[in-house]
Amino acid sequence: MKLTELIQEVLAYNPKADINLIRKAYILAEKAHKGQKREGGEEYFSHPIEVARILINLKADSSTICAALLHDTVEDTNISIEKVKELFDEEIADLVEGLTKFNKIQFETREDYTYENLRKILLATAKDIRVMLIKLADRLHNMRTLKYVAVDKQKRIAKETIEIYAPIAHKLGMWRVKGELEDLSLRFLEPDVYKFLRNKISEKREEREKHTAEIIKEIKKQLLAKQIESDISGRAKYFYSIYKKMKQKNIGFNEIYDLIAVRIIVKTIPDCYSALGLIHDLYKPIPHRFKDYISVPKSNDYQSLHTTVITDKGKILEFQIRTREMHYTAEDGIAAHWRYKGTERDKMFDKKISWLKQLLEWRNLSSTSSEFIETLKIDLFEDEIVVFTPKGDPISLPKESTPVDFAYMVHSSIGDYCSKAMVNNKIMPLDTSLESGDIVEIITNKGAKPSRQWLKFVKTNKARSKIKANLKMEIETTERDDEEETMPADIAKAIQIVGKKAPLKISKCCHPKLYEPIVGFYTKDKKITIHKKTCPNIHALDKNKEVPVLWTEDRKLPVMKISLTLADKVGALARVLNIIASYKINIKNITTKPRKDNVITTMYLEVDNKIKMKDMLNELKKVDAVLNINEIK
Repeated sequence: MKLTELIQEVLAYNPKADINLIRKAYILAEKAHKGQKREGGEEYFSHPIEVARILINLKADSSTICAALLHDTVEDTNISIEKVKELFDEEIADLVEGLTKFNKIQFETREDYTYENLRKILLATAKDIRVMLIKLADRLHNMRTLKYVAVDKQKRIAKETIEIYAPIAHKLGMWRVKGELEDLSLRFLEPDVYKFLRNKISEKREEREKHTAEIIKEIKKQLLAKQIESDISGRAKYFYSIYKKMKQKNIGFNEIYDLIAVRIIVKTIPDCYSALGLIHDLYKPIPHRFKDYISVPKSNDYQSLHTTVITDKGKILEFQIRTREMHYTAEDGIAAHWRYKGTERDKMFDKKISWLKQLLEWRNLSSTSSEFIETLKIDLFEDEIVVFTPKGDPISLPKESTPVDFAYMVHSSIGDYCSKAMVNNKIMPLDTSLESGDIVEIITNKGAKPSRQWLKFVKTNKARSKIKANLKMEIETTERDDEEETMPADIAKAIQIVGKKAPLKISKCCHPKLYEPIVGFYTKDKKITIHKKTCPNIHALDKNKEVPVLWTEDRKLPVMKISLTLADKVGALARVLNIIASYKINIKNITTKPRKDNVITTMYLEVDNKIKMKDMLNELKKVDAVLNINEIK
C-alpha cells in the first residue's frame, strides 16, 4: 500500500490525525527494511504496513499507527531505540521498545526465550494497553501469511496463538480479532477438521442464507410497526467456535443447528428488550438458551441479549440484540474506545488490564518460566463470572469461584483476614460457588488467618498464591518461635513417642492442648515439634520427618445434646452439617424425625470449647431454614 492510500484511510475516520508524524514513520521504516524479504518472497515492509492497516480498521490514534509501522525496526534493522526516541518522541519509542524481542541475550531453552519476551510485552502492556493491541495486529497478519513458513513452525506459532494471544484478545473484548486468530490456528493445527467444517458449512449455505434473509425481513417489518429503528444482519459463526462446541458436547456436525447468529442493532436499551419480546412472540424460544448480558455484562464488558428460537420452518436460530455502542464494544472491545489525549489515559484502559496486573503479581510467586506460562494459559482460558461488591463494583472471577477468591481479588488483606462471607445478604460458607450477579460482602477479623483447607476449593491463582505465601511465612515464623517454646510438664508427661525418643517442644502456630489429636515432626536440632492434627501448616512440612505421637491416656470430651427444628427444604440439613463441620465439632450421633411441615433433628456433639460451641449455635440461628434450636442438658 502506498503512503497516500494509507493516509487517506486514516483521515477517513480521524481528520485531526498527525499526518506528518505518520509520513515520517512510514518513510523511515520503508528505508530501514529495504532489501529484506519475508518467507513468502514479498518485501518485508509489506508486513508493518498490514499491521498498521489492521489498527487503522480499529480506528487507532496516530502514535499507535507510527509504532505499528516501526515495530520491527529496532529488532530487525540498524535503527536503535534511541534513534526512534530522537526522531519521534518517548511515547512512540516506549511502544516500539515494548514490542522488541531480546536478541543479544542467550537463553537456555526456547521456552525461556518465549517467556521472557512475553513477559516483556505484558509488562509494557501494563503501562500502555496499545502495546498489546499492536502485538495482536502483528500476530494476526503473521497468522494470515503462516502458510509460507515450515510446517513445524506453523504448528508452534498456531499453538501459541490459540493458547495465549486469542484468549488475550477475548479478555480485551476484541471479538473479531479473537475469532480470526482461532480460525487461522485451527487451519494449521487441525487442517483436516478445518477443511471438513469449511466444506460442511458451504454445502447448504445458500439455503441457510435464504431462510435467514426471510426471517430478517419479517422482524424488520414488525419492529418498524412498533416504531423501533434497527439494523439486522446474519453472521456465520466462526469455525473454531463450532469445533469447540462439537468437542465440549461430544456431538457431530449435523447436531450443530445454530450456524448463523442474527444480530439486531437498535438505538436504546428499552428497544433491546422490546425486540426480544417481539422475537419470542414470533418464534418459540428454547428453554435455558436466554442470556441477559446487558443487565450483567461479561467480564470484558460485552453486552447483548442472547436468545435461541425455533422458527416457523423448524430451524434453530440464535439472536443477539444490542445497541450500536454495545455492538462496537462487542466487535472490537477495548479498541472501540480510543480516548488518548497525548499520554493521558482513560481510566477504562486501566480497568481493562487489571487481570494482567494480577498475572504479573502472580509471576512474582512463580519460580519458573514454565509455571508462569501454564498459569497464564489457565487464567486466560477460564470461563468467567461477574459478581458485585455491596457498592455495585463488578469483580471478574473464574467460574465456580468462592468468597475467598472474591476477597483476594478485592484486596490481599481482605483475603488474609477473611472470616465470613455474605452472599446476597445471607451468611454463606466460604467454599460456596458464586454465580454471575451475586452481591458479595466479606466480613474480616484481625484474628483470622488463611487456612490450608482453603487451597482445596479456591479457583484463582491469586488466592492460591497468597494463601501459600501466608502459610509459608507462618511456618518460617513458627520454626523460629519454636526454639523458645518449652513443653509444659503436664503435656510432656502425657505424650508417648512411637519410635526414637527426642526432646519435645510445642508448636506456637496451633498451641495443641492436652488430649487434642496431635502429630510430631523432627526438627533440624533433633527435637520433635508437636502440632495439632488440624494445623494447616503441617501440610507444608516434610512428610519424611513426621513421627507418630499419641497420648498415654485418652480423655473423653463432654457431649452436648441439641434439638433443631428445620424447615422441610432440600439442602437444609446439609447447610447445618456444613456449619458444624466448619467449626470442627464432632457429631457423635444424629437422628431426624419428619413432621407435617418441618423436621426435628437431634444431635449429640463433642464439645472441647464452649466459646466455639456458642459461636456455632449463633451461626446456625442465622440459617433461614433453622426454625428453632434447643440445648438439652
